Amino acid sequence: MLSDIRTRLLDGLVIPAHPLALTAEGRLDERRQQALTRYYLEAGAGGIAVGVHTTQFAIHRPGVGLYEPVLSLAAEATAEHEAASGRSVARVAGVLGSTAQAAAEAALANDLGYDVALVGLGGPDPRSVNDLVTHLKAVGEVLPTMGFYLQPAVGGRELPIAFWQALMDVESLVAVKIAPFDRYRTIDVVRAVVKSGRAADVALYTGNDDHIVLDLLTPFRCSDGDPVHLVGGLLGQWAVWTRRAVQLHAACRRIVTERRPIATQLLTVATELTDANGAIFDAANGFRGCLPGIHEVLRRQGLLAGVWCLDASEVLSPGQAAEIDRVLAAYPHLTDDEFVAANLDRWLS
Repeated sequence: MLSDIRTRLLDGLVIPAHPLALTAEGRLDERRQQALTRYYLEAGAGGIAVGVHTTQFAIHRPGVGLYEPVLSLAAEATAEHEAASGRSVARVAGVLGSTAQAAAEAALANDLGYDVALVGLGGPDPRSVNDLVTHLKAVGEVLPTMGFYLQPAVGGRELPIAFWQALMDVESLVAVKIAPFDRYRTIDVVRAVVKSGRAADVALYTGNDDHIVLDLLTPFRCSDGDPVHLVGGLLGQWAVWTRRAVQLHAACRRIVTERRPIATQLLTVATELTDANGAIFDAANGFRGCLPGIHEVLRRQGLLAGVWCLDASEVLSPGQAAEIDRVLAAYPHLTDDEFVAANLDRWLS
């Protein structure tokens, strides 16, 4: 199991961070929850990530009762897709909390057929570097692990390079999602992987939604050896316009693997996608409207019925809808509206 998922992640996958579909009353909308999974997989995504920030961290809270049903719905839709298509899909489950909670969530995910635990280390946390590494090691005894560098603005914490260096000693580590939205800290993670000698078996995934294309194209040379590349992405931005994300990722991988020159047009697309992400994630307001922004794009496509979040205070920021209007008008080639429209009724059935 460990070698199989390691190989698949190293190949480089598009992994959308799965949103949470709610009704206006705040209940789980099971029909639309599964429609989203069908959309991502038929768009060509190589994996899905559930229980992550885009799914709303609140589902992990005791008493909310959504963690198991949300993971189950995605697992069911994924199994149906695999049976129909004959291709394997990487299942990533976000796990949070104390070591006991995270290990229990990983065990549940394992029972549901998930391949990897994306281990969140968010918020104020008194644990030392060694404590955090021990935490990931404990989760890794249940399920292969993916490290997670989440930006503090949406619930993450700063993690020193010493943490990433120590984490490389954890055999169950198969990948790292690098999402600090910070070039210095992104390089820290790459340096740690290269120094450890594990660049060939720890897959590096961008979570920097503000720098997707350049993360995928950049050869990181941290030593005298061969450059290291981020092979895929696990991204909230890829929760929308996923068909185009798959095509863009494929184009970037061809350039890297075939050592082709980078077309200027692709650099233009890189900037356009960052601009679009700024509107969707509400960068101008400290990312406060990040989740509703994702929901708003999916609502306009008909995949979601509204932008509702478990926390009623999470709403679109003033002017955010207009910003989304702007990027939709400016960059229609980044969207996949026609693909969604052609399949929406079937996904919702």
